Amino acid sequence: MTGQKYSLNTRVLVTGGAGFLGSHLCDKLIKEKYEVICLDNFFTGQKHNIEHLTGSPYFELVRHDVTFPYYVEVDEIYNLACPASPVHYQHDPVQTAKTSVHGAINMLGLAKRVKARILQASTSEVYGDPSVHPQTEHYWGNVNPIGLRSCYDEGKRCAETLFFDYYRQHKLEIKIVRIFNTYGPRMHPNDGRVVSNFIIQALRGEDITIYGDGAQSRSFCYVDDLIDALFLMMRTAGDFTGPVNVGNPSEFTILELAEKILSLTKSRSKIIFQPLPQDDPRQRQPDIVLAEQKLGWQPRVSLEDGLKETINYFRKC
Repeated sequence: MTGQKYSLNTRVLVTGGAGFLGSHLCDKLIKEKYEVICLDNFFTGQKHNIEHLTGSPYFELVRHDVTFPYYVEVDEIYNLACPASPVHYQHDPVQTAKTSVHGAINMLGLAKRVKARILQASTSEVYGDPSVHPQTEHYWGNVNPIGLRSCYDEGKRCAETLFFDYYRQHKLEIKIVRIFNTYGPRMHPNDGRVVSNFIIQALRGEDITIYGDGAQSRSFCYVDDLIDALFLMMRTAGDFTGPVNVGNPSEFTILELAEKILSLTKSRSKIIFQPLPQDDPRQRQPDIVLAEQKLGWQPRVSLEDGLKETINYFRKC
């Protein structure tokens, strides 16, 4: 029977479940005794991220691409599938856009069929290069629709549109979280993100590459804090859809980040400067008042403590 739940435990589908964020979410859900189906095509996800879960009776791994329909009976869906770093999403921009758009359509269709609650992992990139600082959920963004980053930025914006259309047209229970810069263990070592780049360069004694003058600012949220927010968002009352910003509002320049990583790694690497890539935002900082009010959530892990854990992870890789 459509919509019937066969398990005594809540069954959860996590798309992109073998990725950086997805694998930590699977950990959280297994710890809470949920039954988890981890869906991943392993374009950027890595099996070693979830291999410690393969013996759990609560865990199932399925190799599948969300651009194709998937049929299963579940109670909740976390839609995290999409390459999230410029290096990866610009490698095949058409596929990136298809993952965001077709993937959203397929997961929304599944949620509609089985009457599941569904959460979309959106992104701060929907704000583009913001002219409002810090960014609130009411800000519509400043996005270049034809730039090198637009396959990801506009793909995620379109996914949000689809989620709200399913909410209005089909009364689907949706949740949308806009994720700001997140870091921690299991980051892909070759994803080109600033935290992993700087740590690996520092540990290898290579020059630390800063694009631009390093004055552009970012906020950095440790992965454990981010996963707690996703979990809390899925538990909120059905009438709260979001979107809600999730990130650490503490702001640092890229140069400050590089200097902090040099200090923590005790590296002798030198900092060098390269031209800034197209459409790279100058500032990125979340306003998290809504997350505080609706989720009772605030980040707890300081940048220094989170970087120590991340550095230790990369030392062992």
